Amino acid sequence: MEDTARRAGRVNLLGLDEAALRRWLEADGERPFRARQLLGWIHRRGVDDFACMTDLSKALRARLAETACVAAPRVLGTAVSADGTRKWLLGLDDPAGGPGNVVEMVFIPEPNRGTLCVSSQVGCSLDCAFCATARQGFNRNLTSAEIVGQLWLARRLLAEAGLEPGAITNVVLMGMGEPLLNLREVLPALNLMVSDHAYGLSKRRVTVSTAGVVPMIDRLREHSEVSLAVSLHAPDDALRDELVPINRRFPLAELMAACRRYVAGRARRRVTFEYVMLDGVNDRPEHARALGRLLRGLPCKLNLIPFNPFPGSGYRCSSAHAIERFAETLRARGHVVTVRKTRGQDIDAACGQLAGRVQDRSARHLRFAAPRYGERRPEAGAKAPL
Repeated sequence: MEDTARRAGRVNLLGLDEAALRRWLEADGERPFRARQLLGWIHRRGVDDFACMTDLSKALRARLAETACVAAPRVLGTAVSADGTRKWLLGLDDPAGGPGNVVEMVFIPEPNRGTLCVSSQVGCSLDCAFCATARQGFNRNLTSAEIVGQLWLARRLLAEAGLEPGAITNVVLMGMGEPLLNLREVLPALNLMVSDHAYGLSKRRVTVSTAGVVPMIDRLREHSEVSLAVSLHAPDDALRDELVPINRRFPLAELMAACRRYVAGRARRRVTFEYVMLDGVNDRPEHARALGRLLRGLPCKLNLIPFNPFPGSGYRCSSAHAIERFAETLRARGHVVTVRKTRGQDIDAACGQLAGRVQDRSARHLRFAAPRYGERRPEAGAKAPL
């Protein structure tokens, strides 16, 4: 891959979906079918050298070398867990020329599938109380090239480790950031992930996770058919206001209505609700019963996540007994419930542990003023703006 200086001023073709790539080529006088040829070389074959794209004319290859590039994030570090989970630290260029940022990407191998967890922002502005990424602050959105570039890069890295290109069967946008606050860049990346001419992943195997940005859930439904996961973590507004501060802007009634709209008319589709288990905070039987009532009639499945501690979090993981009791209470009410097996905890690659390195430019404390659990809540007032 080329260095940053040589790429300066060139169009990074990694982030252009088929429609955008076709428009870019047509503006240069090329035929539309060239877009599919380029998609195949870049995404299916993982080629970043235009000189190797032998079914393109020499003239086109020469122009591409002058005006375009295929530039993925840089690998700054790699960690491999005892359970086979891999985490990469990825360096990003700063568009403003300042210090670069670092995000994290994780691959989780399982017997019948391999899941790649990618980041969509440098840090996160939502300040969820139990998330290590939130403590890092927020710097900027990732570009579509930086988002899909993680998949492009992971395929190459896994191949170098002796794994087949098909090792990645699922992609989840559950890494650093809130994907729906970067939907303009996320959508082209999703288009490439599910395109038969690029990565060819099933729409059901690509999942966007959100803390509950209601208007963007509706926009995602308009433009994509990928799976939706919602970071819920509480069955009522009072508790969710403390754990997931964006709930003050989009409370549960609005969020549940958006989830119902997302699956309406889509056969066999379900929303996945993520629920981190916090000892003595949201794991009691009354919480489970309230959660069952909240989700009644909504096609969904629940994923209970044992809390993964990090320094200064202030929370403990629920006991195995409390988690199983919580799950059985919901199953008895007809809900589909799984308990996530913690993976990669020894390399800080588990859910909620990704932190990277962020040059914080946010003012989160002024936007949501989220108290930690048990602290005095601020007086009720107008909804905080996004």
